[in-house]
Amino acid sequence: MHTLDDLLAAGVAGRTVLVRADLNVPLDGSVITDDGRIRASLPTLQALRQAGARVVVTAHLGRPKGAPEAKYSLAPAAERLAELLEIDVPLADDLVGPSARSTVAALQDGDIALLENVRFDARETSKDAAERAALADDLVAVVGADAAFVSDGFGVVHRKQASVYEIAQKLPHFAGYLVSNETAVLKKLTVDPERPYVVILGGSKVSDKLGVITSLLPQVDQLLIGGGMAYTFLAAQGHDVGQSLLQEDQIPTCRDLLAEHGDKIVLPSDFVVADKFAADAETKIVSADAIPSEWMGLDVGPDTAARFAEIAAGAATVFWNGPVGVFEMTAFANGTRTVAEGIAGASSFSVVGGGDSAAAVRTLGVDEAGFTHISTGGGASLEYLEGKELPGLAVLED
Repeated sequence: MHTLDDLLAAGVAGRTVLVRADLNVPLDGSVITDDGRIRASLPTLQALRQAGARVVVTAHLGRPKGAPEAKYSLAPAAERLAELLEIDVPLADDLVGPSARSTVAALQDGDIALLENVRFDARETSKDAAERAALADDLVAVVGADAAFVSDGFGVVHRKQASVYEIAQKLPHFAGYLVSNETAVLKKLTVDPERPYVVILGGSKVSDKLGVITSLLPQVDQLLIGGGMAYTFLAAQGHDVGQSLLQEDQIPTCRDLLAEHGDKIVLPSDFVVADKFAADAETKIVSADAIPSEWMGLDVGPDTAARFAEIAAGAATVFWNGPVGVFEMTAFANGTRTVAEGIAGASSFSVVGGGDSAAAVRTLGVDEAGFTHISTGGGASLEYLEGKELPGLAVLED
């Protein structure tokens, strides 16, 4: 796989470089609530800019329906990128239309411009390879056939999409610093990790994490399960979980996993339960086998949080993906905060698997420096650990 350093060594002064970045940041209206992914894109963009490249960034935000939607405009991302880089970052009004062409044509050496949301074009995520290829051709027409492509959006490398996969078939392609770093870190989790190796999985659904659970169980020393999916495992043990989130169709699977790997799987022993899903709900702490029938679990209890944190602190390698409670509500944030602080305070090789976990670290004010690596791609990191081929990485390998 050719890297950004290979491209820089060949010289990029005056050359247009198309960068697929991941700027899919959470918004409250038009206000960015977590700029972590934008910050993660900076090393690649700064290196190209300093080398004199004319940098064109393409990215997505949210899930538009293949047509322009004002609420999904990349304008907030362009503004924040300009602030962080301390330069002007013009945003084209379209992706491959007149505005994109004129914006790119106006670039000087060391300039950076952003094209509008790539998912405003339905061809980006089309299941028809020919349609995706046509969009890639249009992107090449905007940046020029002599341009280079740098893949730096790790959060989308598990998707076969035009700006990730087909464009790499049209232009000389290189892995950006973020993609290179992410894959190097995740490889350490799959190739002879230092032990004890502990994985903490949260999130709402067992079905979403089943692939990584079955792939990791033979490799890990302990698998700690929290979040909504813990209740399906408890139900598999015969416990009443009240109104808690439950995937009844996954109970047999959880029962089989417990039967085969019960010595490795660690489930919560207590929970913070509530009488409704609301920030102002009435709450109480109950043991795992005593959830009231009309109540729901929304966080692991203090005993579980302390135990999870202690196990994580004693590990040599830790991978954490998914909050263990509804951390967005103060009443149900303690479990996730305690676990995060336990990991951050240890000296282990620790990886936070992106998505909500990364957001939780920042939202709850846990020191990011305490983690070895915070991934930008939750889904991509999970699929990597499952051993799946990621199209956006595979296409870079030729």
